[in-house]
Amino acid sequence: MLITHDTRCALDTVVDLVNTAPEDETAPEGLPDVPALAEFVRNHEVSDVGVVSSADLSAVRAVRARFAAIFAAPDARSAAGLINELVAAASTTPRLTDHDGYDWHVHYYAPGSSVADHLAADCGMALAFFVVAGEEERLRRCEAPDCRRAFVDLSRNRSRRYCDSRTCGNRLHVAAYRARRKEATG
Repeated sequence: MLITHDTRCALDTVVDLVNTAPEDETAPEGLPDVPALAEFVRNHEVSDVGVVSSADLSAVRAVRARFAAIFAAPDARSAAGLINELVAAASTTPRLTDHDGYDWHVHYYAPGSSVADHLAADCGMALAFFVVAGEEERLRRCEAPDCRRAFVDLSRNRSRRYCDSRTCGNRLHVAAYRARRKEATG
């Protein structure tokens, strides 16, 4: 599956956005306030976004929940329905652009749209490409029992199981190794 630069940026953004949500009532909010949202927008180089407000923060959190539902969708039809609702609500307006040193690419958000609509349109279309390609199973949640972070499996054979092999994957492999060693020594 060919993934263009703008699609890859949108995928990274949507994964990071979904992962800002608290995993439970005791976990901290990853987007606790307007400055945190402004930093998220800046760090992900979300273009054409002015000053963000508390209304933007609420709207982005609502869009985040809709993206999380897409990652939890049980099948392609469900994911497609959720994506269709999301991008339709964002009033997508595809247009070609070349800015900030990047070659021609497509933006799907309407000029002057809110940051939530911008994310819904561009990130929603990036997820739509996976459904169209029959690759929606690549939109995953970490299989570590104490982690539910979202990620996009871009491995060649669709075998990635953990959000980060250096943390979650390694931790589980070490625990399994220690359990085997303990069992072997009786």
